[in-house]
Amino acid sequence: MTIQIKSWETLTKDEFFEIARLRCEVFFVEQRVDEQDFDDVDRAPGTLHLFIRDHDGVAAYLRTYPLAQPEEGATRSFGRVVVRADRRGEGLAQRLIEPVIEQFGHEDMVIHSQDYVRALYRRFGFTEVGEVYVEAGIPHRMMVRPADAASGLSGGEIVG
Repeated sequence: MTIQIKSWETLTKDEFFEIARLRCEVFFVEQRVDEQDFDDVDRAPGTLHLFIRDHDGVAAYLRTYPLAQPEEGATRSFGRVVVRADRRGEGLAQRLIEPVIEQFGHEDMVIHSQDYVRALYRRFGFTEVGEVYVEAGIPHRMMVRPADAASGLSGGEIVG
């Protein structure tokens, strides 16, 4: 499966529609998030949209972006990690994280992880900071990854 990596300027309308549909399915329908999902980060300079498509559209997605202000010393983050229900358990989220670590692993990173998926991010060198907090009605935990954390992972083919 090919991982596509695109900036806002290079996303097609159809690709963004499929991404928006997947984010809506997961965040609003399944998780019942009651806060706005789309923000200016989607269109910000330096934001990259990573996704995997199959015959039914976008099967998995995440975005990575430079932080406007450092957080916990980190200058980069990623989030909005989603996998379509029928493709969960296949490692697609991990496949999307791998090229982020490969390309930006030289930078300190911070993420705001939903509490139940922290183990996934620990595999990539992230550790918990602070206490559990509620964001968008869901328990989260801040996690950081220092720039010198070992990755040693190989990602998919980068297109875009």
